[in-house]
Amino acid sequence: MEQKLIEIRDNAREELCGIKEKEGLASFKVKYLGKQGLLTSVLRGMRDISPEDRPKIGMLVNEIRDEIESKINLKEKEFDNVELLKELENTAIDITEPGKAHEKGGLHPLSQVYDLLIDSCVNMGFKVVDGPEVELDYYNFEALNIPKNHPSRDMQDTFFVSENILLRSQTSSVQARSMQTMKPPFKIISPGRVYRNDSDATHSPVFHQMEGLVIDENISMADLKSMLTILMRKTFGEATQIRFRPSFFPFTEPSVEVDVTCPNCKGEGCRICKGTGFMELLGAGIVNPKVLEINGIDSKKYRGFAFGFGVDRVAMVKNEIGDIRSMFRNDIRFLKQMK
Repeated sequence: MEQKLIEIRDNAREELCGIKEKEGLASFKVKYLGKQGLLTSVLRGMRDISPEDRPKIGMLVNEIRDEIESKINLKEKEFDNVELLKELENTAIDITEPGKAHEKGGLHPLSQVYDLLIDSCVNMGFKVVDGPEVELDYYNFEALNIPKNHPSRDMQDTFFVSENILLRSQTSSVQARSMQTMKPPFKIISPGRVYRNDSDATHSPVFHQMEGLVIDENISMADLKSMLTILMRKTFGEATQIRFRPSFFPFTEPSVEVDVTCPNCKGEGCRICKGTGFMELLGAGIVNPKVLEINGIDSKKYRGFAFGFGVDRVAMVKNEIGDIRSMFRNDIRFLKQMK
């Protein structure tokens, strides 16, 4: 039996040296180590060996099996390496070939302007607050001194969901909510999306506003003008000037329209500003005492100023965009220009 095992080992060594492919290795493995293999048949004959010789023969069988398995594993790794090298040769990458450049993205013009305005206001101590876009008539109008059937409601072309629920037409509704939940003094801005039934080259049924509110003691028009001057200069440049024109808003008294130096001609006069050198940009004013009282703030102790403007309008002016609808079409050619 021992001689037979040595013969099996020698034959296996010789055959293994001649195997040049994986298929032959698989056949070799079945021949020697399979269920009907040569070593397995020897193990089946162990019952015919005397008890004294069984340990010696069993040890020899294990040694031969371990040797064959080890050599098979080495051969498999060898074949795998050869296949890998062939694959690498066939799929080689030419590292000297110029790569394909990845085009860099950029922020949408609205996002750029929002970031600029919000950062400027936050640096002046304002807190950013938000509110629902589907709003109650009370917060959108009544809490701002605009009762039902007030003529100024007609100016806003509001989308009503029901008699008392609407899509907010101004972010001033956030100011009303804030006055009822925050204790003075406070400074807030309320950027967000608003809705009005209006659509042409300069108006969209969905657009964006940013409104600000400051409530404190001894607030005056001088505070409003100095704050807006700082904000507009950070937005359009240090040479920017602002001017106030009397106007009317139900929630401020006195109320003003605010013009800024035309960013295009720097005040010299051009087609964009219609030769005036100034461009109308926002509305503002001292908060009407009635609005303070409606929202639970003592108008004898506190005063405030408010301002608001369309972010889309600022983006159009800064980027010389002629049609507001261009910003909502997702035209990649337009967006590439804005980078």
